[in-house]
Amino acid sequence: MFGRRVTLFTLLGFAVHVDMSWLILGVLITWSLASGVFPSMHQGLAPAAYWIMGIGGTAGFVASIIIHELCHSLVARRFGLPMKGITLFVFGGVAEMDDEPPSPRAEFWMAIAGPLSSVALGFLFNLVSDMTEQFSVPAAAVLGYLAVINWVLAGFNLIPAFPLDGGRVLRSALWRRMKSLRKATRIASQIGSGFGVFLIILGVVGVIRGNVMGGLWQSMIGMFLRSAAEMSYKQVLIRRALGGATVAQVMTRDPVVVAPSTTIRALVEDYVYQRHFKLYPVMDDGRFVGCITVERIKEIPRAEWDRRTVGEFAVECTGRNTIEPDADMLKALSRMTGSNTGRLMVVDKGRLLGIISRKDIMDYISVRMDLDGNNEA
Repeated sequence: MFGRRVTLFTLLGFAVHVDMSWLILGVLITWSLASGVFPSMHQGLAPAAYWIMGIGGTAGFVASIIIHELCHSLVARRFGLPMKGITLFVFGGVAEMDDEPPSPRAEFWMAIAGPLSSVALGFLFNLVSDMTEQFSVPAAAVLGYLAVINWVLAGFNLIPAFPLDGGRVLRSALWRRMKSLRKATRIASQIGSGFGVFLIILGVVGVIRGNVMGGLWQSMIGMFLRSAAEMSYKQVLIRRALGGATVAQVMTRDPVVVAPSTTIRALVEDYVYQRHFKLYPVMDDGRFVGCITVERIKEIPRAEWDRRTVGEFAVECTGRNTIEPDADMLKALSRMTGSNTGRLMVVDKGRLLGIISRKDIMDYISVRMDLDGNNEA
């Protein structure tokens, strides 16, 4: 979902990240506020004042999004749901969850916490704006803008279109009534996808009528919501299919291994070109010593391939390239995604037991979903 991101800070135990795409939004918001919104609200100020107001408005907007997502995360933690952190990206912010909520009640309170916080922030900013107006008109204008934007943020998020907060509230009600997270997610996702299509059409109409920037932005949000709704339903199906399955059930127990004495050229020609794997365990007379990856091979000049060996470049086992046999496959899939790798070595007390790949997991999911059909677990 995200590209390159930078960790800003940790707040109440949650890491706050910013995706590089958010810089685009930040610049656009600042420019819009400084050149359009604030000059139209209060004329006659110096250009520098408008830019200071624009920067202040953008900073307040960022803080509002972080508080919104932080409230989601705090409630999730209260219900025992692990959270990866908070990420700001081009379409706003998201509290990243490792799993689905444990119950409809948890889903409801997690979802509603964000909009409630935005409504409360809106009233707070409005109150402070009224108190500040007699001392500083520019400051009051920024605070008034933040009050309105928080109310808009709450209103938009309460639209019952999954995965918006209102869509999650809807899913919690459907889940409670149907007793099925899968069915509830399917219906909520269809509504969310439909709302996304509506925004796309609205955006296209806007472009045709001359509102190019606004129309393009609406269409982009619509495409994102439609994609996110469909992906959310697929994630529920995947989690349902993988529920209870362990790495040991799916791993390949007799993996291809290489000896540390193997030359880099032999590794490339006899293993990489033949097997097409990007990671190979390294075994020395039955002793597991580490692994060699294609990324590591790329660091070695081709002129040295004939005289350099695998043992010289093997890397140690870490939490990024190994997994325990009793770990669930969701953990394995999450680790592969986080490490940007397609294979993990299955290790128990320093012994190599096998290899699990993303393809192994996807094949298992395919078979499991085919067998389960439309029956509820």
